[in-house]
Amino acid sequence: MAKEKQQSEYSADDLQHLSDRDHVRKRPGMYIGDTFSRGLHHLVYEVVDNSIDEAMADFASYVTVVINNDGSVTVEDNGRGIPVEEHKELTAEMGRTVSTLEGVMTVLKFGGKFEKGAYQTSGGLHGVGVTVVNFLSQWCEVEVSRDGFVYRQEYERGEATGDVTKGEATDQTGTKTTFKPDSEIFESTKYVSDILVKRLQELAFLNKGVTIIFRDDRSGLEEEFCYEDGIIEFVKHLNRASEDLQPDVFYVTGEYMDEDNADEPAIGYELAFQYTNEFTENLQSYVNNIHTIEGGTHETGFKRALTRILNQYALSNNLLKNNDSTPDGSDFREGITAVISVKVAHPQFEGQTKTKLGNREVDTAVNSICGDSLTKYLDQNPKIARIIVNKGIIAMEARLAARKARDLLRKRKSALGGNALPGKLRDCISNEMERCELYLVEGDSAGGSAEGGRMREFQAILPLRGKIINAYKSREDKVLANEEVQSMINAIGCGIGEDQDTSKRRYGKTIIMT
Repeated sequence: MAKEKQQSEYSADDLQHLSDRDHVRKRPGMYIGDTFSRGLHHLVYEVVDNSIDEAMADFASYVTVVINNDGSVTVEDNGRGIPVEEHKELTAEMGRTVSTLEGVMTVLKFGGKFEKGAYQTSGGLHGVGVTVVNFLSQWCEVEVSRDGFVYRQEYERGEATGDVTKGEATDQTGTKTTFKPDSEIFESTKYVSDILVKRLQELAFLNKGVTIIFRDDRSGLEEEFCYEDGIIEFVKHLNRASEDLQPDVFYVTGEYMDEDNADEPAIGYELAFQYTNEFTENLQSYVNNIHTIEGGTHETGFKRALTRILNQYALSNNLLKNNDSTPDGSDFREGITAVISVKVAHPQFEGQTKTKLGNREVDTAVNSICGDSLTKYLDQNPKIARIIVNKGIIAMEARLAARKARDLLRKRKSALGGNALPGKLRDCISNEMERCELYLVEGDSAGGSAEGGRMREFQAILPLRGKIINAYKSREDKVLANEEVQSMINAIGCGIGEDQDTSKRRYGKTIIMT
């Protein structure tokens, strides 16, 4: 009976139709992520992405971003300028004369990003970005220079306050957008220069030859970025504090046409990498200028090609001492800094944050192109090839040695009953993990002093001999072979690596005394 009543009360009156503007303002997180710092800065990125799209299509050479004294932001480019003539379809739909500019600024999913003839690829929200910015702004003003004149239109909270006006004559082209984020939407409307500068420099690296100028009128800060060598300079920038193992940066660029999808635009790609003496990998990947922090098929294709080609080189040149073991992907990526940038007409994003590329054809493209280019590079640079391959082999040997060391620690703990505590540990009486504290002290004398001042009920002391090994700068096998490290692992009791289980730790707090 209750179910019948509920169904009868659910009618058309319970369903609400929201306009584009109202929907965005009611659910801004669906479009920009959140209404905090991330979403606030995302507004700038969306307008900049439109300018970068013009640059990617070879219609613009510079982008200027200015934080004005009143907290508004101005983004200007020298592209073609948004069309301002009447849009007949919108005019018929709305029953009044509507310009193309007003359509772009006030109608979601209205723009050139949906037509192959306008942009081969694009970043941002794929045709809704600048509209969303307008909807989430207290006010917005757009100036368009094209066809010999400057045209203007103003908006308040996403709605045009008047028609497009024709202004002074000009021989320039481009679009200038100024907007003030709405304090009714955002927790704070104060922009942070460092956040914007980092992203703008990144875009300059990814779009070689494009000049991006940033100015903060509040502080007087000015920055200008232009990189003729693009991601090659990006890799060098990332490696600026490391020692290079190869003098040059490996670089390949081009387009890949999928034979199974001949009607689709080619996949554009750029790849650059350089090895350093570091033990970690630094892989940055992008799709249409969007940072794919969760990776995806473009990263998978690169990793597969790198592992396959380097192992082939190692085997064909007899560089492996023990043919029973070959380096895996992580071994060959130790110390690499790589930037992958692909241009895809119809990207498919996956993952929790929608920053993981899912297009399978991109895996094939990157794997094929990278494999062929890397093979030629290694053959033409045998000295560098041996350095790279030998680094991977050493990483493999260290990985296998570390595994043996972990197995030895595990077996030793098992043989001693599972609670093999180091002999120099001055343990506490209590078995209540959350209450107990472990103090790591340097030297036996300091350990004695600490023991004299501790509360034995819940405070334990573990003296360590001198300064122990630098775990950050050492390989895992050397770290695990260190007696002091072994003492800490056994005392804390939660294991390491794959065997780590923090619920089995013996102390609620571990305190380093210096």
